[in-house]
Amino acid sequence: MAPTSAGSLMHLTGILETALYCSDLAAAETFYRDVLGLAMIAKQPGRMVVFRCGDGVLLLFDPAVTAAATTVVAGSAIPLHGTQGIGHMAFRVDLADIPAWRDRLASHGVPVEREVAWPAGGHSVYFRDPAGHSIEFGTTSIWWKDPA
Repeated sequence: MAPTSAGSLMHLTGILETALYCSDLAAAETFYRDVLGLAMIAKQPGRMVVFRCGDGVLLLFDPAVTAAATTVVAGSAIPLHGTQGIGHMAFRVDLADIPAWRDRLASHGVPVEREVAWPAGGHSVYFRDPAGHSIEFGTTSIWWKDPA
């Protein structure tokens, strides 16, 4: 942990945002809204779509725009950012919900690419979004034992 200027310890409390870069924002919006059921909370056409997920946010950006065009918010320029290629992110799910998620993906024509039963007891289901990103439904026990 990092010390603060007062000498006490501070720590990171979670991940606030996760970003994926998608050149076809319309396809990404439809996928994350209709297939995964996320609620859209903001949108800048041609630049980004933002979804709420639990206590975090999923940002979908067009990398051609965010890497080249400066956006100013409340008088401050947001740093340019963007990436090319296939990314990865994982959604936390309960083990009991995995069969229903499998069924939902199948009902939308989204094939499961791989399932993994992890040695420590966790479980993952991998599939692709329209941009080709590797998306995962995973249980927390992949990384640590559930307190229950």
